Amino acid sequence: MALDRWLALFIALIFLIYGYTAFFQMDGLLPPILQRNPVWPSTFPKILSVIGVFGALFVLMNIEKTDRQISDDIIVKNWRLYKIFDALTLIVGMVIYALTLRSLGFLAATFLFLSLGAALLGERRFLLLIVVSGMASYGIWYLVDSVLGIYMTPFPIFLNVS
Repeated sequence: MALDRWLALFIALIFLIYGYTAFFQMDGLLPPILQRNPVWPSTFPKILSVIGVFGALFVLMNIEKTDRQISDDIIVKNWRLYKIFDALTLIVGMVIYALTLRSLGFLAATFLFLSLGAALLGERRFLLLIVVSGMASYGIWYLVDSVLGIYMTPFPIFLNVS
């Protein structure tokens, strides 16, 4: 079996476990007053798990391959040709982003992560990159803070007056 099918099988198992917890374990913890709501906290995880399982099965059954498609299977012998360093750098950047959210504040940490991540992935229009990263950072913060009502520190710790 090809590597993409092994990965699809692994992802399908993860989504099956995620779906099991969403369908059978999360709803039992709800208080009786919330059980009458049409949308429960487990609704979105249920939808995600079903989509994830179908997507993984789609790859497992090899439906996405066509006759016109050029072979894109991963050749392990040529591992130096793949951008493994960029992928690992992006993962390290995600960890650093999570660790600096409180100290730098949401706006600065998100802006830096989006900007540096896009530059790492090859974006060279830096003015556009700065504008889009700034708008995305502020937009996400506004939605989470104002619309959802979840407070996130927008500015660095030394600028917050409490």
